[in-house]
Amino acid sequence: MMNLIILLAVIVAAGAVLSVQAAINGRLGETVGVLRSSLLTFVVGAVVTGLLILFFEPAQAVSLLDVPKWQLSGALFGVVYMMVMVGAVPRVGTAVATVAVIVGQLGMGMLIDNFGWLGNPAIDLSNSRIVAMACLGLALVFMYRSSTRQA
Repeated sequence: MMNLIILLAVIVAAGAVLSVQAAINGRLGETVGVLRSSLLTFVVGAVVTGLLILFFEPAQAVSLLDVPKWQLSGALFGVVYMMVMVGAVPRVGTAVATVAVIVGQLGMGMLIDNFGWLGNPAIDLSNSRIVAMACLGLALVFMYRSSTRQA
């Protein structure tokens, strides 16, 4: 149980880091452009990840060239996310953009879970999951309305 709590805390911290990244990249994107800001993120990420692989990743039985090609498509979604966030944060704010992303993530995550898409185990869509989605959607509406009133 303690390992699960630690894992959830790390995941929450990763989410917090994404919000900081969105705020920083939003400002950078306003200054140098959305594409240049996104490029910097991916270049730095590629270098750091390459070093981590070189020094810490254990050997794998399968290489990136051997996996089903559809599994490589996930890399493209990071590009879309980055460009959207860099462009959106200066317009709607970090909090609204982050909650909007989470609404999209939760909605798609619930569909993937429910139908067992992409080779994931099926997890039934429960009433509590639907209520959670509705609450998050309502939070997005309230946050967006409060930010537009202040602007």
